[in-house]
Amino acid sequence: MRRALPKLAALSVLTAGAVVLSSGTASAADTEVPEPDTFTSMFTVMATPDTVVGMDNQPAPGQPGASGTFNYRINSDEEIICYDLTLRGVTGEYQSPARTATHIHEAQPGMSGPPRIAFPDPSGEGETRTSSGCLQGPFTTGVMANGQDSGTGFSLREIEANPAAFFGDTHTAEYTAGAVRGQLTRVPMGGVETGAGATASTGDGAGTALAAGGGLLAAVAAGVAVLRRRGARSRA
Repeated sequence: MRRALPKLAALSVLTAGAVVLSSGTASAADTEVPEPDTFTSMFTVMATPDTVVGMDNQPAPGQPGASGTFNYRINSDEEIICYDLTLRGVTGEYQSPARTATHIHEAQPGMSGPPRIAFPDPSGEGETRTSSGCLQGPFTTGVMANGQDSGTGFSLREIEANPAAFFGDTHTAEYTAGAVRGQLTRVPMGGVETGAGATASTGDGAGTALAAGGGLLAAVAAGVAVLRRRGARSRA
């Protein structure tokens, strides 16, 4: 059921990519669109370098000490995906055969797979790089497979049907298989029980997915939670 969702960036930490990269990458992905008023689903990616996989489906080195948060909010009725991406400790130049070096790929854990969506690469000074906005399909990646773009025919409903079959990542010139990577995890849109008899919240009444003893809760305890209210700012 379609529900209204506050303009919230849920927590996620990123893991590495599963595609071998060539030289060069564009600086922008598909055309940005305004954020919709409602969303049909929300997902987060928790990532570390230790889950990077190469094209041969074998473990590949990610960037030591790097991590990130990839947050996605989807309106599959309008084929819009909004993203809030944060990388920490990812250094060097981006590099990918796709239009950008930051993607959602389709593949199970431990497997490589084609990119389906290319996002604007996070940027910024120092140890933290960020990127946020909304993209509307049809999606293109710039990667050709079987004579067509790897985003051709892709629908956001495929993510909603099986989020664990998709992962987020970013690629650099030094870590071509991926600097960090992580599978998508669904975030309940109304918040979830923390296991302590309360619903986790961001402080403005919006629920955030926190599982007792789980990675999201640990990340919040480490101060990695991010709250954005882009929609409120855009209407101010």
